[in-house]
Amino acid sequence: MDILRTPDSRFDGIPDYPFAAHYHEVAAGLRMHFVDEGPRQTGTTVVMLHGEPSWSYLYRKMISKVSAAGIRVVAPDLIGFGKSDKPAARGDYSIERHLQWLTSLLIDHLQLQDITLVGQDWGSTLGLRLAVAHPGRFDRIIIGNGMLLTGDEPRRWLISGWRWFTRFSPWFPVGLIVAGASGRRLRAQERAAYDAPFPDARYQAGARAFPALIPVTPDNPQSDAQRRAWQQLAQWQKPFITCFSDADPTTACYRDDMLRRIPGARDQTHHTLRGRHFLQEDSPGEFADIIIGACAV
Repeated sequence: MDILRTPDSRFDGIPDYPFAAHYHEVAAGLRMHFVDEGPRQTGTTVVMLHGEPSWSYLYRKMISKVSAAGIRVVAPDLIGFGKSDKPAARGDYSIERHLQWLTSLLIDHLQLQDITLVGQDWGSTLGLRLAVAHPGRFDRIIIGNGMLLTGDEPRRWLISGWRWFTRFSPWFPVGLIVAGASGRRLRAQERAAYDAPFPDARYQAGARAFPALIPVTPDNPQSDAQRRAWQQLAQWQKPFITCFSDADPTTACYRDDMLRRIPGARDQTHHTLRGRHFLQEDSPGEFADIIIGACAV
């Protein structure tokens, strides 16, 4: 496996991201970066999982607010993203490998218990799979603009179009992509922060590979594993909270399915915030308040 490492200098002067860098080797020569803020002695740990094509920078304002409330926050950069190492071939990435890498960090290395999962976009897919694989480690789940697809759902043109774009487009401007899927106007420095992990196209294999890993047809190799995860979620009794934005064209259609099928979603307060797909950019304070309130219950 050819592994690329983004130079630290690429992250100099990143705005609103004052967090100390922590690293763990999740496989031979493969280093994962994570933020670890707030007190270590509290009960719950909030794990914030980003999606495509962002990194833990997406949660920067939420990390600060939740940790200031006295709650530990761990926010990894998935392998291939952010300050984490980047295998150079698209074939180096799979859902199973992402889960192995996250398990190495969160379960084996940090040995987290009493986890509150916060997942968005593909971070929801990985987070839900991780939670059902280690249910005793998780106290509650909060999903924002996310889903767990099996390929049995009606085809959604936006997801299919995104898969095509990431596979074939010679142009993959990550900062502009995040800005275009946010409701507010991102500053130039913020767009540059999303571009920072990728000095050139060689570093983008993980970001380009991710959409193709998600099943959109019933015969996808991942479909059976996703269906088994849904079988376990259908028995999930712990709190399951959704926090979607009011103008996300990608994931809004999936919330009702989760509310209907997951027992833990009943008798919970579910939230709709202002914003588009990246609600962490559009309503970070409100999203953070929901997490803080859920952890206080």
